[in-house]
Amino acid sequence: MQRFTRTDPEPGVAVLTMSRPEKLNAMDQLWFRELRELMTGLGGDDGVRAVVLTGSGRAFSAGGDIDMFAGLAGDVARVRPHLRLVYDAFCSVERCAVPVVAAVNGLAYGGGTELALACDVVLAAASARFAFKEPTVGLMPGYGVVRGPEVMGRHWTRYLALTGREVDAARAERAGLVQEVHPDGELLPAAVALAADMAARPPMAVQVAKAFVNRDAVGGFSESVEATALLFGTPEHRAAVAAFRAARGRADTHPTGGDPA
Repeated sequence: MQRFTRTDPEPGVAVLTMSRPEKLNAMDQLWFRELRELMTGLGGDDGVRAVVLTGSGRAFSAGGDIDMFAGLAGDVARVRPHLRLVYDAFCSVERCAVPVVAAVNGLAYGGGTELALACDVVLAAASARFAFKEPTVGLMPGYGVVRGPEVMGRHWTRYLALTGREVDAARAERAGLVQEVHPDGELLPAAVALAADMAARPPMAVQVAKAFVNRDAVGGFSESVEATALLFGTPEHRAAVAAFRAARGRADTHPTGGDPA
């Protein structure tokens, strides 16, 4: 089953919608592979000059699919290639030749916040919420701790990565993670309009500008893979995953996200 759907609402603009609302658009291995393939394809499509990335339902993405956790916990040999897939998927957004606008329509937990960090510009609905939930299950947001300081600065990255607390759209805008906040019903039209402005500019200028800004955006991930992989082997992580899975029937949302999908 596909994890994304595509529409083309304006000339040169493609909208990718995460289409797993029953799971709050949780990220699994299929999600990461599909995102990587889509970003590569869109970047090479002469008819696409800007992309909008959004979620269906009440979440942008609640992050990693908790059902994947149990199979990875404690198995560092399996964790390393999985983490490389995760980081490569997020980096494919950065490497995409055309600009990618995030339209964060609701919950953005764990990998949802990390995905926003990967995008070139972030617009958020007033109801959007951002958080790194990884510390609540004994992990760290491996992509977020590398990219967060560049986008939000060290203090905001530490605030989120060390606590698991969530911030609303207004605070995320003050932190530099979000560039515009819109009423919920106006978010997607605003994101499409922004992408259409980008698509209307000379494409080579836009693409070179993006590539130049992101020219040094490759460092730190090898070390993050190793550090995060080791955390998967801790008793704290295994116990937290077991507790979340046991309580899942009583819970209404996914507890964490991103790297440990």
